[in-house]
Amino acid sequence: MTRNGPLRPDSPADTGTPPGPSGGGRVPGGLAAALADATVGAIEAVGGYGGGVYLRSGTPGLLRLAVLAGLPGPLMRPWWRMHINRPFPIAEAYRTGRPVYLADAEDAMRRFPQLMAGLPFPFGSLYAPVGDAGDRYGVLVALRPATPGRPVAAADRERMLTAAGRLGAALAATAAGGGSVTWDGEPVCLQLPTAATPPVRTARFTWDPDTGAVHADEELPRLLGLAPGPPLATAGELLAALPPEDAYGLWALAHRVAAADRTVRRRIWLRGREGRPYLLELDRDRDGTGDDGRDVPGAGDRDGTGAGAGGDRRDVTGAGGRGRTLTGFLVDPGSGPVVAAAGDRLPRGLVSLDRLGRISHVSSTAETLLGHSRTELTGRVLWEAVEWFGRPAYEDHLRAALLSDEPVDFLAHRDSGHWLAVSVHPGHDGLTLTLADTDRPAYSPGAVSGAGPGIGSPADRAGVLYRPVALAIALTEAVTARQVSAVVTDELLPAFGGRQLAIYLLDERQLHLAWETGFPQGFLDRFDGVGLDARLPGVETLTTGRPLFFESMGKLADAYPGIPMDAHVGARAFLPLIASGRRVGSCILGFDQPRGFSPEERTVLTALAGLIAQALDRARRYDSEAALARGLQDALLPHRLPRTRNLDTAARYLPGTQGMEVGGDWYDVVVTGRGLALVVGDVQGHGVAAAATMGQLRSALRAFALQGHDPREVVSGTNRLLIDLDPGQFASCVYAVTDPATGLTRAIRAGHPQPLLRHPDGRTEVLDLPGGVVLGVDPAAAYPVTEFHLPRGATLALYTDGLVERPGTDIDQGVERLRAALAGVGRAPLAEVADRLIGDARQATDRPDDIALLLAARTGPEEP
Repeated sequence: MTRNGPLRPDSPADTGTPPGPSGGGRVPGGLAAALADATVGAIEAVGGYGGGVYLRSGTPGLLRLAVLAGLPGPLMRPWWRMHINRPFPIAEAYRTGRPVYLADAEDAMRRFPQLMAGLPFPFGSLYAPVGDAGDRYGVLVALRPATPGRPVAAADRERMLTAAGRLGAALAATAAGGGSVTWDGEPVCLQLPTAATPPVRTARFTWDPDTGAVHADEELPRLLGLAPGPPLATAGELLAALPPEDAYGLWALAHRVAAADRTVRRRIWLRGREGRPYLLELDRDRDGTGDDGRDVPGAGDRDGTGAGAGGDRRDVTGAGGRGRTLTGFLVDPGSGPVVAAAGDRLPRGLVSLDRLGRISHVSSTAETLLGHSRTELTGRVLWEAVEWFGRPAYEDHLRAALLSDEPVDFLAHRDSGHWLAVSVHPGHDGLTLTLADTDRPAYSPGAVSGAGPGIGSPADRAGVLYRPVALAIALTEAVTARQVSAVVTDELLPAFGGRQLAIYLLDERQLHLAWETGFPQGFLDRFDGVGLDARLPGVETLTTGRPLFFESMGKLADAYPGIPMDAHVGARAFLPLIASGRRVGSCILGFDQPRGFSPEERTVLTALAGLIAQALDRARRYDSEAALARGLQDALLPHRLPRTRNLDTAARYLPGTQGMEVGGDWYDVVVTGRGLALVVGDVQGHGVAAAATMGQLRSALRAFALQGHDPREVVSGTNRLLIDLDPGQFASCVYAVTDPATGLTRAIRAGHPQPLLRHPDGRTEVLDLPGGVVLGVDPAAAYPVTEFHLPRGATLALYTDGLVERPGTDIDQGVERLRAALAGVGRAPLAEVADRLIGDARQATDRPDDIALLLAARTGPEEP
């Protein structure tokens, strides 16, 4: 696949899931592979250390992080989703179609303070919109070290735009070929290529200890730094090329290997040119053959003597007879093994990570300090292998090192009584952590002895400041009260080490339990519906507007004698939920162990309670509007369908699950003098206005049909009425009139998906009704009528686009899925057929649109 070529939509990566192991013969491809290629290219072009690509998703207005390079995915989770109306550079680049370049933290703070509130680290960043021919797909992002006082260079801007342009062309080719260019899964994380390093080099030679003859390849003198000349021929020449201490050490090693009565292999570190360490390995083969059993070239074919250090000439002999050839390998391994060995000798622990957080080396001291062996740690992600490293505050320190490219120091609480001083040193290829035991830091007054680290510890204060931003970002996407509560559970509890959460909402001076997690089943029921005059901490925190903190359950019992207690012995925090002066409810946080609450923590929790209250207040207003719209829509849809001889009907309606607003989908069946009228329609938009327009259209169609108008007059009249009403909306519909006795059907389509017809033998087709434009646009629009026969045993299916549309796929694919499903229903009753056709949609928890389905089946005999 070329970078600009079409992407394979059948690749597993197209669904947002990285490809699995290649044992089945599949290789990475498709959308994820192209995004990874573009990301790496952009990062390397501008000298960065991380980046990624955001793509539009199946949810309107929402971008999702599709690929993340050089950074651990879990650490960047709050930025996996980005609404295009948010005040962030990613959203601005997408909205405006113009790139954003931020040279340093000062530049970012001036233009995007919300970005720096969440990521308060000194780094530079570049954002380029990705699109082609007017269609915008997403945003390409590159992160790099800050350049204070210097704007992003023109050459780097051009390189970034070039990379984005190539990616846009590739995505356009994919879209043109019918592939998906949206992303609805988690990001694919990838490791960046390492920085340029000297290559590992090796040289090979043989040494006859009886004659001193050496036969070496051409690389050996180059590794030893010798001037060009004839190849090494004797042990003396080899030893003379080394410092005296190494020459004597090698001579002694060779003597011992040669004297051994079995095959042995020994190693020695030597100093090469420019002081670089080289590893030399000697292997003794008693049969005079190499490791592969073949004759060793040059063994014993030259005469020579070995010269030791200081000019002494010695023979490496004394071990008896021939056939004792030594085979040597000289390796320039870089610095890795030397650093590893040095790390084991340090009193501090050393841990090396790649930029995805995977552990590549652990020193022996680090094993002791972390309480895990190298085998348990190597290859695993740090915060998964060492659980306490996953605390939000420590994650924030690791994020700081990765993004700022500057060292970070902090204190970490390993377990009761054990604290570590941690230093994180970042680089292009990863992080190096140094660890050392340290004394317990001072805590804020009131901290409970033996409790967990708490947010009040110095190590955690930076992390505390981050949580309001992460929670605020997540709350902007929560619409219902239940979604708000779920966000609080996912974001707030882990951040503060909590295990229990309860949210009460105020309604007519009573607090009602809206959400709970972690409490014993039924324990909180006794507090549901309590009035504002009850002496309970959850009530008093709301009536006074002051948060209440209890470091242990004993202190809570002292403050409120007789209050029912659960089995937990931990701490409690009661937070008032007040939005713009309006009392919304109260929030309870529970902790498994006694703990202190520092002044910083109390302040942050109080601020977070304000954010939660605003989100809940907004959700309740949406709930009220949604209830009104749902009630209006339910009143306007038919509660039962008329029964007619020879023609059965069945209908289903499903509301959307995204957002709070209802749609304008409707269906109706009307008995007229011309036959049975069937109609399915969809008003553009959502909410009360769409539901009201739907009611007007349904009434208009029914009135025109009952007056005996033919299908063309019914639809044309409804179109003109909608234009006269001028609600600022348009609608699509299919209107069909069937004679139950003969099966003659006359149908009209106005901008709506084509109906389906299942024949008595099971063959199912998509009808081809020519149709006209949607209703409400053109008062002179023409709506042609199509006639067809509905035979006995046949079924006609009318539906709205919510049943066949899927994010990231063409609607024709959805129509084909529905056709195949209708073809496979067999002889099931019509009501069961309707249930089966909407079965998958009913199970979906993320349904963006309403669904209306109307089925009509001929059951009587044919009549002339």
